[in-house]
Amino acid sequence: MDFELRRAKERLEREQKQWMEKARLKVEKERKARQEAKNQRDAIEAVRRSRRIDAAKARRKAEEQMQESLLTGRGIVFYRLLEAVPCQGNGDKIKLPPSCFTELSDHGALDKGPMYFQLLVVHGEGSSGTKPTGEENQGTTHSGVLEFTADEGSVGLPPHVWNNLFADITPKSPLVEVRYVGLSKGTYAKLQPERAGFSDLPNHKAILETSLRQHATLSQGDILTVNYGELAYKLRVLELKPSSSVSVLETDIEVDIVNPDASSEKSDQHVLLLLEFGVPQSGMVDEGNFVYYKFSIDSSTWERIVAENSSIEVKLEAETGGGDTDLFISRHPLIFPTRHQHEWSSHDVGSKALILSSKDKNFGAGTYSIGVFGFKVTTKFKISVAIQEIFHQKIGQQASSSMSHMETDTEQCRNCRHYIPSRTIALHEAYCSRHNVVCQHAGCGVVLRIEESKNHIHCDRCGKAFQQGELEKHMKVFHEPLQCPCGIVLEKEQMVEHQASVCPMRLIACRFCGDMVQAGSCAVDIRDKIRGLTEHESVCGSRTATCDSCGRSVMLKDMDIHHIAVHQQDWKAEAGAQSVVSCYLGDLIGWMYDFNAILKLLHGIRVYDVYPEIHSFRRCCVLSVALNSKHFPSMIST
Repeated sequence: MDFELRRAKERLEREQKQWMEKARLKVEKERKARQEAKNQRDAIEAVRRSRRIDAAKARRKAEEQMQESLLTGRGIVFYRLLEAVPCQGNGDKIKLPPSCFTELSDHGALDKGPMYFQLLVVHGEGSSGTKPTGEENQGTTHSGVLEFTADEGSVGLPPHVWNNLFADITPKSPLVEVRYVGLSKGTYAKLQPERAGFSDLPNHKAILETSLRQHATLSQGDILTVNYGELAYKLRVLELKPSSSVSVLETDIEVDIVNPDASSEKSDQHVLLLLEFGVPQSGMVDEGNFVYYKFSIDSSTWERIVAENSSIEVKLEAETGGGDTDLFISRHPLIFPTRHQHEWSSHDVGSKALILSSKDKNFGAGTYSIGVFGFKVTTKFKISVAIQEIFHQKIGQQASSSMSHMETDTEQCRNCRHYIPSRTIALHEAYCSRHNVVCQHAGCGVVLRIEESKNHIHCDRCGKAFQQGELEKHMKVFHEPLQCPCGIVLEKEQMVEHQASVCPMRLIACRFCGDMVQAGSCAVDIRDKIRGLTEHESVCGSRTATCDSCGRSVMLKDMDIHHIAVHQQDWKAEAGAQSVVSCYLGDLIGWMYDFNAILKLLHGIRVYDVYPEIHSFRRCCVLSVALNSKHFPSMIST
């Protein structure tokens, strides 16, 4: 009985323990479930709270961006994420797709004047309607707009904009955010050339002004490229006022140009070293390279040269050692003479000198450049420029000398053809025939010592006389075919003439902008052809300027004739009137075959329609042509 009771008690205790364990596990499970539910609720709440915070930040950021866009865009919000595509062009004006024009027009941007854009480089796929963060931007600059002809989804960037945006990277699929902004007109700019020589350009600030005509904006840190002939100078924008990005349209900007780094002067060969009169300088030039010098002749020095009938001697002494050089001189605005573009040159072997006479029509007061070209291996040299006095024999001495020569009984030597006194002619001919020989080349006739005659030769191509060692250089310099950039192949002398007068790619100083530019082909307009304008001058002269006298906008190429036709009361009595009209119309006689053709061309010009207050201008033009022509004297009666 006790045994059964004990067994029952143990069973009951065991069941109670199992029940209590199950109850405990159930409570623990419920507690864990409640904790997990609480954690889930907390996590959901945290996510919701984070989303609310992010949304609030996004709204605040969007509001700030909207305020910034409204402020920078002056009430207009426009931005696009576009693929950057290189395009041809000068300056900073980009090409946008037509849809941008529609959107900008709808926002009224066309009524607010010139449009400016901020360009930001974006890495990645970009953002959907939001501005990329600062970490995603590699480069930034500003630009104007040229036209709305780009493909949809792309923006055309000219070289200036492309190089400033992607200076340090080579993007595979570049994305650029284009944002409409408003810019203040610039008042001050500080620029620094990346290499020496920019300040040597004649009137370099005017050249910079011409380059800036192709730009709408400037941004601090940008690199501005200024072209002068075949040379390109890069200037870094160091400082701008009143802000870091400004507009350069229709504004006057004070420009400071600081000196480049000293290291650039050592690595650049296009630097003009100052050469003073009577002070020789030593230098060294490598084969195929130039070393440039410059010297100036002021008005007082030029007056002295003319009064004393002096000349300028440029002397180049090459050190022995197998090297050789060539010497080239040009007058500004051609500041860097080349082998094909220069005014004076010397190709003598070894030391050489050039004499610039005051009687030379191309010589006068001004600044001159000297180019020392390394023709053969590295050569050390000394160069100097000096005023050379010319001493003349007095007139009395010349007369007495001529008189005594005429009174002397002379005979002509049969060998050297010189006139020798009759009493010594036999002795002279005997000596002359043994020691001298006359060059038999046509047109030469020079008398040489017999030992010198073996070294005396003539070029088979041009017939010029040289020493034996000079012929090789002469053939290479003067008779080796050269190809002009325009495609024509000529020898050296013809190439110099070609590039100085007719080559469409020759460099000229534009009479309107003052830059050294490519001339281009002939002007399309017949009136510009008559004026002798090149293709570039025809386009450049079409820009208008305000007349100082009447305030009328007149094309630059018509400004001189405007002053004569409008602002001269009796312009027949004006001293320069006939010369100006002749400059415009004097070449007509060579072009036309009869008087009717001239009248037809003059009628086509219709100058009197341009200036209706001067009804007699056409008649006076005809009269001027007649006065300058010997073929149509009857025109005077018209």
